[in-house]
Amino acid sequence: MTPTTLLLTRRDVADLLSLDECIAAVERAFLLHSEGRALGPGVLGVHVPGGGFHIKAAALPLGRAYFAAKTNANFSDNPARFGLPAIQGVIVLADAGNGAMLAMMDSIEITLLRTGAATAVAAKYLARRDSRIATVCGCGHQGRVQLRALARVLPLEVAYAADREPARAERFAAELGPELGIDVRPAAELAAAARASDVIVTCTPSRKPILDRAAVRPGTFVAAVGADSEDKQELDPNLLVRNTVVVDVPEQCATIGELHHALVTGCVTRADVHAELGDVVAGRRPGRTSDDEITIFDSTGTALQDVAAAAVVYEKAVALGSGLAVKLGECP
Repeated sequence: MTPTTLLLTRRDVADLLSLDECIAAVERAFLLHSEGRALGPGVLGVHVPGGGFHIKAAALPLGRAYFAAKTNANFSDNPARFGLPAIQGVIVLADAGNGAMLAMMDSIEITLLRTGAATAVAAKYLARRDSRIATVCGCGHQGRVQLRALARVLPLEVAYAADREPARAERFAAELGPELGIDVRPAAELAAAARASDVIVTCTPSRKPILDRAAVRPGTFVAAVGADSEDKQELDPNLLVRNTVVVDVPEQCATIGELHHALVTGCVTRADVHAELGDVVAGRRPGRTSDDEITIFDSTGTALQDVAAAAVVYEKAVALGSGLAVKLGECP
């Protein structure tokens, strides 16, 4: 008997997965990983002129055992040059018990939401509970998800929007302020906005540091989201020195994250990493321990997040009859 595979478009995924559901799924994924119940995650990157591809894979026991492999293309100049999304890709979801291909789905919405969800989970444990002012650097689709996610877990009142294109920051502020019911303001200068903030998120394609120690006051939580390959960098490596660094996956961060750059410069060692996020979620390691502590989340994005989110999408699609059912393995 040939198993049925669901084909799910970006619109299907957007209709099936909410940010709140994604935050809950991602937190559970990190917990399962800490408990040693996950397989993987693994990552493979291939550079090409103007961009690159990566494949991320993992398996999780989520009632049913699921395996997911995501292939994403990342070309940051696509919107300006070709009118295409910067990130494009597909997720294959399989039954980890028998290998049946359960679904193939567009990856854009899952990548956006699960990345913001990881920041929300990290903020829950690493930001001060009274954090009311945030700065988001990078006012594209990911920046919007980041602020929405932070607003789910923190009592935000003010947010600064920083972008190298002032018009994008203006649009960001005009859209997100009314939506979230907070005061969102375009930031003329990132450093000044950061110094006034309790929480800072960087989600840009930068290849050089845009945030340094002087711009981060005691007690701040920093989520560095943009570095997902060894040539991307948003934080001055010295910002990681003698501060509380939490990573999503240690080996991955040491290879392609902000930790990678700090290790290369020699200003920190792997022993200086405080914890994995999963161990903080599980209570194996403490999160924030003082109000004046600077906490940093190095978020490179893992397949743990992808498989957890894709499983939610698939199960809802089956329940609601969404998507196109095909038999990929059927012989003519």
